[in-house]
Order: sequence, then C-alpha cells, then structure tokens
Amino acid sequence: MERRLADLADSHGLQVEVVAPDDHLSLANALPGVEVIWHVLEPLTAEQIAVAPHLKLIQKIGVGVNTISVDTASDRGIAVCNMPGTNSRSVAELTLGLIFSCLRRVTWLHNRTANGAWSVSPEVPESMMELAGRTVGLVGYGDIPRILAPVLEVLGAKVLYTATSEKHDASGEFREIEQLLKESDIVSLHLPLVQETEQIIDSRRLGMMKQGAVLINTARGGLIDQPALVEALRGGQLTAAGLDVFAEEPVDPDDPILKLENVVLCPHVAWQTRDTLERSIEFAVENCRRLTEHLPLLSQVNET
Repeated sequence: MERRLADLADSHGLQVEVVAPDDHLSLANALPGVEVIWHVLEPLTAEQIAVAPHLKLIQKIGVGVNTISVDTASDRGIAVCNMPGTNSRSVAELTLGLIFSCLRRVTWLHNRTANGAWSVSPEVPESMMELAGRTVGLVGYGDIPRILAPVLEVLGAKVLYTATSEKHDASGEFREIEQLLKESDIVSLHLPLVQETEQIIDSRRLGMMKQGAVLINTARGGLIDQPALVEALRGGQLTAAGLDVFAEEPVDPDDPILKLENVVLCPHVAWQTRDTLERSIEFAVENCRRLTEHLPLLSQVNET
C-alpha cells in the first residue's frame, strides 16, 4: 500500500509521508510543515492541530470523526472531511463473519483443534446455532446495514432495524431500540459515537436482550458499557459477543474481555481490506486535488 501511495503521490504532485500510529516523534516533526493530514485512528488533538500552521485539510480515512478535534479545526478554518461508504462493504462482511463465528463458536473450535483436540463433547453441538430462522436486530440503518440486511434475509434471518426514523426503502421491520433488543437473537451495532449514543447498550439494556442472545459491534467501542458486557457474558445473559472495537484501544492486556471463551475479537480492522484502502486513497487524492484547485471538497463535515 505504501507503493500505491507513492505512485499516486507522484502522479498528482503530492508529497506523502507515512507515519506509524505509535511514532509520535515523527508525527510531531511532520506537523509544522503539513498542509493535509490523512487521519486513520490515532487521536488528533487540539494541541497537535495548533502546531500545524499550514494545515488546510484533515481527511479522515473512514467515517467516524470522534478522534479528531473538529471544533479546533473549525476555529482555525481547517476543513474536516470523511469518507462515507468507502469502507461499508468491508465492515458489513466482517460483521457477517463475526455473526457466524459466534453462532458456530469458531474461535473456541480453532483453539481446541490447534491444540490437538479433534472431537468435542456431545453437548457442544447443541450450543451452536444456524442463522436461518433467527431474528437479527440492526441498531442504526446507514450504509453498512443497507448492505447487510438483504444478505441476512436471503440467508433466512428475520431482520429488524432501529434508526432515528423509519426508512421506507429499508429491508426489515422498524422497531424502537428497546423493543428490538427484546425480540432479537442477534444484535449488531451500526451507530456513530456521539454524546447521545455513548454506552447506549448499558447494563439495563443488556438485561432486556433475549437470554442467550449474541451482540456484535463493528462500530465504536464506546457504544457499549464494556464491564456490563463482561458480566452479561459471564452470567449467561448473552451467549457470545463479536467485537472489533473496544471501550479503550488498544485493549489493556489485563482487560477481562480478553479472557472470555465466548467472545470473538478483532483489533479494529473491520474496515481494513485492500479494496477499502484503494477506494480511500483515491478519495483522499481527489480531495487534495480539489483543495489545490479551490473546488468544493467531498464530504466535508464542518463549517470553515
């Protein structure tokens, strides 16, 4: 991908410097001279923006801008743009993969098989489930659920969704969130992390879910009260959880969520495929071209 960046940079007259997420020194050295930041996940603070006097554009490689000090950028007249839709298919596909992994206990089976165990006790298959005939509740109905919902229906699941309002072109049936939690065998979260959605799945709402339900989160870790989730998984309220995002990232090695056998874990990589990166780079380069030519930017999220 760095080769791809270099080729695109050369063809468009851009100078691109790739900084590793944990290389704070290189970032600090680069900031005073940058005009554009292509931002992935590492928080971009007000203090960092303040030492970048030439900065004109912060381009999010993805959708959520909660890790960017957008207010500071707006005050400085710096545009902040995101990329709705570029990673939707990648996230939708991993979401589906996590659903199947939870229903069929793939991580647990992998670990046993890798350790030399071939057979499982007779009761184990009884804990494995098929997707067909089950109800999947999608919390949020943006680009990712729009891809997922019809696929889930083709696979034999009943789809419910909740959103700020009913969508007349949606696959599935609309429910208010608490009714959705009560009816769904599998709940998948697809919301941005804002003040209104922080810990939207707390201990009270976990208790509303069906006994033995499955919870999937490929959106933002802060949507869930993670200690309450651990207790729900330990106590049997939930059968399993598939998580690509966490309350704190990177996850503390001592976090109890890592010790549970009924979770499937990924390190915030749902969006990371070669295909998504290709689309994202093309989008970012296009916005750099527009910035240079003083044209309206694609998907600007703030006012400058």
